[in-house]
Order: sequence, then C-alpha cells, then structure tokens
Amino acid sequence: MRFDGTSDYVATEDLKVAVNAAIVLERPLLIKGEPGTGKTVLAEEIARAVGAPLIAWHIKSTSKAQQGLYEYDAVSRLRDSQLGDPRVSDIRNYIRRGKLWEAFVSDARPVLLIDEVDKADIEFPNDLLLELDRMEFFVYETGETIKAARRPIVVITSNNEKELPDAFLRRCFFHYIAFPDRETMEKIVDVHFPGIKQRLVEEALRMFFEVRETPGLKKKPSTSELLDWLKLLLNEDIGPETLRERDPRKLIPPLHGALLKNEQDVHLFERLAFLNRRGN
Repeated sequence: MRFDGTSDYVATEDLKVAVNAAIVLERPLLIKGEPGTGKTVLAEEIARAVGAPLIAWHIKSTSKAQQGLYEYDAVSRLRDSQLGDPRVSDIRNYIRRGKLWEAFVSDARPVLLIDEVDKADIEFPNDLLLELDRMEFFVYETGETIKAARRPIVVITSNNEKELPDAFLRRCFFHYIAFPDRETMEKIVDVHFPGIKQRLVEEALRMFFEVRETPGLKKKPSTSELLDWLKLLLNEDIGPETLRERDPRKLIPPLHGALLKNEQDVHLFERLAFLNRRGN
C-alpha cells in the first residue's frame, strides 16, 4: 500500500514521503498548513490512490472525543420505555456509532480523516490518545470491546489555530504543507484547468503572488481561492492583457472578491490605488 499522488492532486516528493512513512509506521499523519492548501483533499486522494474507503470526521468547536467512539441516547430510551416500545429491552438500539467505531469495523482498511482537530477544546486530542494508540475502546453500556480488525490510515489536519499537546504529537508523524511555489502552482492549475492559455496563467500567477506579498495584508489568498479566481477570469473572458496593465501592489485586482476575503484588505488595495493616482 503506497501513495504516489493522483492525477487530480499534485503531491510534492516530501509529502509523498510523509504519507508513506505514516502508513508504514501505522501512525496518524498530522498535516498542518495554511487554510486552502489541500489538507482535507489529501485524505480523499490517499483513499482514492490506495483504493480504500474514506471515513471523515469533521471537527467543530463543540465536538467531543466520545462522539468519535459512540453516543448513548438515554433520553430516547427513557421516552420509548414510557411509551412501552419493545426496543428498550436491547440497549444497543440506543447506541449510535461514531466515526472511529465505523473505521474499526470497516470490511476494508479505511482512511480515517479527523479534520481540523484544533477547532475543538485543548483536551480533545488527549482524550483520543488511548484509542488511536491501541486502536480499541470499551463500550460501558454493553460491556464489549471494539477493536480494529485492521489499523486505519489516520489523517489528522490542523490549521495551527492552537497548540496541540506534546503527548498527542509524539504519537503522530508530522508534515507541514508549505505554500506551493510558482512551479508547483502551475502544475496545480494545469490539473484543474487543462489546456488553459499559458499567458493568462503567467499573468494571473504574477498578480496572485504579488497580492500575497503585499505588506499589511490581513489574509493572504490561498490555492483554492486562486483556482476560484481563475475560473471567474475564464468565465468573464478576461485576458492576460487586462491583468498585465495593472500593478497588483497598487490597484485592486479584477474580480477581487475571490482573492480578498475581508474589508480591511479591500480597503488596503483601495488606499494603494488612491495613492497611486495621486502620485501620477
């Protein structure tokens, strides 16, 4: 079982090494990087590449580790008992399996995605240590132990919003997805827009990277936002000449809503445009 990238996902050599190392070591792969750099998509592509089912657990600020194992619905059981429902005689009818349980009992070795683990509270990763280490957990209501028939390929993503506990980090193989350089970005664009005019790509990438390098920018546009912007440029038939005649450091880019996602950054470019007009 080896990951060498896919036709729809441009994986750098160091990323391939990290994925395959985690598979061999049977350790969770902890992926960090800027939002929009393809962390979540990576798990989907690993599953495609190795022919494995994908089980995704998208973490929210309210998520608890127990939800990944199972949840016991005591309220429904009480209500059904008051109504005389015969289902109450079997407590298993009120236990809802979590994503880890699904992964542990999967017929084929799955890819388990724990997405944006840093959204939950600080205790969340620690609460999963034992289960991810031993690949088993105990169901107190039924007295059974759920053990993984085959160890899932675990991919855990983080946006670096908060520090993760050392004990959790020790059990993971870590990789940081650096923001793509121009050459890698050209490959990514080619995958999503095969046959796109090279001159348009050159000018769009020039403007995109200069926008990212603009001093004072609060949120730098990501890879996914570049792809959205290119799609709009193609749809509106905006040619490379339109992009070339603009200075991204001074003028707001066309269709800037795909790249600039808050009013502070829009105002920054508007001020730069005003100063440029005054200077001329």
